[in-house]
Amino acid sequence: MKLVKLNEKEFKDFADKHEQITFHQTKEWANLKEKNNWIPYYIGLKDNEEIKAGALLLAKEIPVIKKKLFYSPRGLLVDYSNKKLLEEFTKEIKKFLKKEKGFLLKIDPYVEYQERDNNGNIVENGYNNFNSFDNLKSLGYKHFGFNLMQDTLQPRWMHVIEINGRTEEEVQKDMESKTRQILRKNEKSCITTREINRDELIIFKNIMEHTSDRREFIDRPLSYYESMWDSLHDSGILKVLIAEIDFNEYENNTKKELENVEKSLKDRIYKHDNNLLKMNEKKYESSNKQDNESIERLNKQIEKIKEYKKEYGDKKTLGGILFLIYGNEVLSLYGGTDDNLMQFQSAYTVHYAGVKYAIDNNYKRYNFYGITGDFNKDNPLYGLYLFKKSFGGHVVELLGEFDLVISPFWYHIYNITYSLYHNIKRLKKKIKR
Repeated sequence: MKLVKLNEKEFKDFADKHEQITFHQTKEWANLKEKNNWIPYYIGLKDNEEIKAGALLLAKEIPVIKKKLFYSPRGLLVDYSNKKLLEEFTKEIKKFLKKEKGFLLKIDPYVEYQERDNNGNIVENGYNNFNSFDNLKSLGYKHFGFNLMQDTLQPRWMHVIEINGRTEEEVQKDMESKTRQILRKNEKSCITTREINRDELIIFKNIMEHTSDRREFIDRPLSYYESMWDSLHDSGILKVLIAEIDFNEYENNTKKELENVEKSLKDRIYKHDNNLLKMNEKKYESSNKQDNESIERLNKQIEKIKEYKKEYGDKKTLGGILFLIYGNEVLSLYGGTDDNLMQFQSAYTVHYAGVKYAIDNNYKRYNFYGITGDFNKDNPLYGLYLFKKSFGGHVVELLGEFDLVISPFWYHIYNITYSLYHNIKRLKKKIKR
C-alpha cells in the first residue's frame, strides 16, 4: 500500500462514504481553515487504486521553531479496529510528515469509546471501541487523557438524539414532559423560527454577544461568522436559525383564549343558576375558581405583552443557533439567547426546529454537541447537560485526543513554548483586571 496526495474530488468521493465523516473532513472546512493560515493536505492510503484510509490534514507552521504542526480534525478516516491497516497508515503518515517538516500530528477520532445512556451511565453489555483505543496506544499515539471538561480541540463529550428513520411523534415520546410542555407553550406564544440570510448575520452576532456577556466568554467578531458563511453556506453545510416572537399575534391569541374562558365561565354560571346543569357543588366552585384565576392571569399577560410591544416593537428576536449539517448528522455548533427575554425559553424551539430538520431530511441523528463528562450536580455546566438531556437521546463519549509525535525534540520545545505563551496571556489578563 502507498500513501498519496488526493485531489479534492478523490478525497470527497472516499470521505463521504466513510462512517466517521463529519463537516470537519470536507474541502469546505479546509477552505475555511485556509483563511486562518492553515495549509490543507488530502491524503489517502491506496491498495492499487482503492483508497483504504484517508484524511484531511491541516498544517500550520509554528513561528518560533519553524516546524509544522499537523491536525486532522475528527480524523483520521480509518478503521481503527483494524490494527494492520492502522499501523500501515501511521507508518506512511510519519514518512509524509517528515518530508513536510512536521513534528506532530494531532487527531481526535469521531469514534465512541463506550456506550452511555441519557444519564451518562455506561450501558451494561453495551458496545465499546476499547480495541481501537488500544491499537492507537500500542502504535505510539499519546492520549490527552479521559478528560471530563471541555479542554480539548473538539468536545470529547456530546449529547445526541438518534433519529434513524423515526417519526416526529416517536422522537417526542423520549422527551421529558416538561420539554413537550414548553414547546407547546412557545407555539401558543407565537414563537417561530426562520433561516436568516448573510445580510442578517449581525442579528445572530448580537445574540451571541448577549450570551457571551451572560456566560462570561469572549465572542468572535462578525467577520468570523461571515467567513464561516462564505465557506460553508452555499454547499448546504451551514444554516443559521433564529427564534422570533410576534407580539401582535401573541396578544390576539391571548385575547381569544381570554374570551373562551370568560364565555365558559358565564355559560356554566347561567346553567347552574337556572338549574340547567347538574354538577357537584364542590366541582362547580372549583371550576369557577380555576376560570377566574385563568382570567386574572390572561389579563396580566395581555398587559405584559403591551409592555413588550412598547419596548421592543411588534416583533423581537429571542435567540438563535448556527447549525453545521453534513454526513449523518445535524449539529448545533453555536447558539444563544437574548438575556432580556430568557423567560420565553426560545432555545427549546430553535433546537426542536433542528431536530425536525434532521427528521424531515433523513439524517441519522441530531447532535447538541459539547457537554462535560462530569455529571455531578455541583458542576457549573450541569444545567447545560440537563437542558440537552430533557430532549431524550443519550450521552456520547469519544476516544479523545491523541498526539502522534514525529520529532520528540521539537515536540518538547513546542510544549515549553506553548505553556510559556499561555502563562503570559493569563498574566496579561490579570494585569488588565
